[in-house]
Amino acid sequence: MIRADSAEMATRAFSAIQNGGISVIEITMTVPGAIDIIKSLANRPDNKAIIGAGTVLDKQSAQACVSAGAQFIVTPILKLEVIEYCTRVGIAVMPGSLTPTEVFEAWTAGADLVKVFPASASGGASYIKALKAPLPQIPLVPTGGVSIETAADFIRAGAAALGVGGNLVDIEALGKDQDQVISDRARQFVRIIREARESIGSAQKDKISKAIGIESAHQTERR
Repeated sequence: MIRADSAEMATRAFSAIQNGGISVIEITMTVPGAIDIIKSLANRPDNKAIIGAGTVLDKQSAQACVSAGAQFIVTPILKLEVIEYCTRVGIAVMPGSLTPTEVFEAWTAGADLVKVFPASASGGASYIKALKAPLPQIPLVPTGGVSIETAADFIRAGAAALGVGGNLVDIEALGKDQDQVISDRARQFVRIIREARESIGSAQKDKISKAIGIESAHQTERR
């Protein structure tokens, strides 16, 4: 997720993130000239990323972003008219929700994923785990305060993906022309998430193996 003070900084941040191996990138509507930036990036011959628009607050903004080339829409709030528009035109939408009721309402309205915001301020990974218990079918994307230190915990708690803003796009580094700092951080996030998902896979395999072993033992006892 890119929040920056200018189009130039946002464009540089986009390139740095992409160079770091992250291929799904959100330009927030708080960036000056965000719609023009989305249009420019979407039309770049060297662009290989999936570009989305974030902090979209109404249907009109969503329409403008999609017309500019946005491939997905993210909201910080539950706005049903935005979900309805996106599902109607076939654009992926990730509305912001917090409570179980909001999460479920967003999902039943047609959300592709549900953004849990603000995640860290609401209990962090433990809150995601609590939401997943009664709502395991809903893909949750925690956003707000996700960092290098907490990323793995969120994935292990059941997050489908992560929304990362200030902990990825270092505005101070951009101001010093140290774009590589953002690329390096992007690589860290990619590695941490991959390893966390692999650890989940290993744990599931161990559970299955243990269950098979117990069942085999029971069958032996019956004989």
